[in-house]
Amino acid sequence: MHYDLTTLPNGLRVITETMPGIRSVAAGAWVDTGTRDELTNEAGSSHFLEHLLFKGSEQVSAVEISRTFDRMGAQSNAFTSKEYTCFWARLLDDDLDVGMEMLGEMLQRPAFRSDEIDSERHVVMEEINMSEDDPQDVVFERFTEAAFSGHVLEMPILGTRESIIGMSRDDIVGYWKRRYGAGSTVFAIAGAIEHDQAVEVVSKYFGDWSGASVPHEWADHAFQSGVKVDVKDTEQANLVVGGEGMARGDDRRFAFDVLHHVLGGGMSSRLFQTIREERGLAYSVYSFALPFADTGAWGVYVGTTPDQIDTVMDLVNLELNAMMAEGITDEELDRAKSNMRGSMALGFEDANSRMVRLGKRELTGGEHISISEHIARVDEVTRDDVVDVAQALLSGPRVIGAVGPFEKANLESYLT
Repeated sequence: MHYDLTTLPNGLRVITETMPGIRSVAAGAWVDTGTRDELTNEAGSSHFLEHLLFKGSEQVSAVEISRTFDRMGAQSNAFTSKEYTCFWARLLDDDLDVGMEMLGEMLQRPAFRSDEIDSERHVVMEEINMSEDDPQDVVFERFTEAAFSGHVLEMPILGTRESIIGMSRDDIVGYWKRRYGAGSTVFAIAGAIEHDQAVEVVSKYFGDWSGASVPHEWADHAFQSGVKVDVKDTEQANLVVGGEGMARGDDRRFAFDVLHHVLGGGMSSRLFQTIREERGLAYSVYSFALPFADTGAWGVYVGTTPDQIDTVMDLVNLELNAMMAEGITDEELDRAKSNMRGSMALGFEDANSRMVRLGKRELTGGEHISISEHIARVDEVTRDDVVDVAQALLSGPRVIGAVGPFEKANLESYLT
């Protein structure tokens, strides 16, 4: 991977990767702020701002922004995480200048009209309602609350009904002024672009932006067993069980990735084969990792009928214990590495994926390594590495998030 990086005089970083042979460009403004950076009166404001900045500036309205991107046949959107927010556009190379002008108006000069804040407040409330009607969304929120209880990562990205209703215009503007600025932003651009051209167009529309880099409060987190459950009379029980994982930059992450592929990362994984293919006990079952700057979590999701949950949990625990005691076979190790090679290469063939990889790594302080280098790190993983990371992380206290006809006391029995 070849990338170029320039820091403008105002502190804004521009990082690019040229992809010959295509006509599209993916550009993303990565802002170094997310849910974990919100004060009590700002809960949900990172995501609220994601909506509000598309309402435009005093010079450019929301309708003009939409029509401009539509006229170019471009795609434009944004997303919020617990640690960062990204506003992006994917467009024809000839249209980059216009797209950057629109992003410049949105990010630097938002109007924050009171009537638009109120209308978008209703939109966010509907998004919360929609999320709460989806058992899979809810179960992951409950798992996150249990896993990060007492930590800033516990808070939901969408905020709560109470926080969104109570958030004033001054709260929103104050958060934007405090967290948004040139020093806290990375522009990642990939596709049909040369680096000098990218620096020129970003400088044109963002060169006068001010603002220093922003601080974060990193904190260790002591995992404790716990259960968070929404008791509902549902046809399917949704459950996530997991424990402490690893922070984003942990050197063991490559072994952890191999572990998850074998445990629950695909149709050939142990959990999928044992629970779905052999027993027919679930439609969906998989494992995952949630790495953050200062801590992390791992988990296993399963959706099954309530009267089968005891059997399913016994099988999950059986596979977790086997992973800690015996690790994986040579055949599983080879298959995991081969899968990761192929999926990694295929996953970064388009400009948007390259842009996301560049922006996220630059903003979070990750290594900029090529796909070949990443594959080489995976190839270095041994069976002993997998056993070591399994014993270190799967053996600790566990937490459960659940949605279904459960009693909390019954779920707690799965933690022992």
